[in-house]
Amino acid sequence: MRKLSHSLAVCALACLATTATAKEGADQYPNGAENWLAGALPPPGTYYLNYFGYYSGDLRNGDGKRVSGASAEAWFNAFRVVHVSGHRILGGNWGWYAILPVVSQKVSLGSTNTVAGLGDATFDPFVISWHTDNWHWATGMSINLPTGRYKEGDPTQSIGANYWSIEPLFAVSYLNKDGWELSAKFMYNIKSSNKDFRLAPGAEKMEYASGDEFHVDYLVGKRFGAWGVGLSGYYLTQINKDKLEGHTLAANPGVWSEGRRGQVFAIGPSVTYTNASGVHFIGQWQRETGVENRFGGDKLWFKAIMPL
Repeated sequence: MRKLSHSLAVCALACLATTATAKEGADQYPNGAENWLAGALPPPGTYYLNYFGYYSGDLRNGDGKRVSGASAEAWFNAFRVVHVSGHRILGGNWGWYAILPVVSQKVSLGSTNTVAGLGDATFDPFVISWHTDNWHWATGMSINLPTGRYKEGDPTQSIGANYWSIEPLFAVSYLNKDGWELSAKFMYNIKSSNKDFRLAPGAEKMEYASGDEFHVDYLVGKRFGAWGVGLSGYYLTQINKDKLEGHTLAANPGVWSEGRRGQVFAIGPSVTYTNASGVHFIGQWQRETGVENRFGGDKLWFKAIMPL
């Protein structure tokens, strides 16, 4: 039992130092990615979306305090294709999308490593969207695949989470004639376990189970012709406690009763511009606050949406 407790204490820090972009901690979804028109899918057609950005943050423990010497920064670019068909289901348009992220990251946790490669891909084969005068909404089921680089026993060299997950989602947008927009995308991430977890390279494999998470992206904005300004961000809270070999993992080393759950709230300014060809450009900065058991810092985004 003492040996297991020691392993859990070491793991409480080690398992947190995964990536910091298209995945912060062990995220497979890039929190804050959906803002303007989050629930308003475009008319039937095929569209390309590009997400480019930078993230920098420090690791926070279960009390929200900075963990000395633990930090992460990354550049990322995610390629996304969305297809909306004319086929109707329950009165809405059926569609699908796929996302493939590429990441260059630097993570410090005792040692420091810089690596680059693919992140975990996402595919949603069944998205349905509806539209009324002011309201637009969509529902779907994302599937996150463990395609990203994963180094057993060394989270500083891992980009992928090394597990599958599914994510039911509901997105909604309200747009009125005065140019005001309220948008949100609600998601619940259900994860499988990582059965290749090691405390160090060459150590015995263990099963690590990250808890399910509820998270939401949001935007409040106002358009002035082709331009729009607003506030956007995200909120995430972990529902279940992390477990190692079936044992609850500590929020802080030595405090076993609390359990480890991550949480974060982010907010920042967002600007959008739509040109005469219908291409949407979005730029935003998001500052993370109230962070526990995750990296917390700043995220800068540039996003483009264009019809093909």
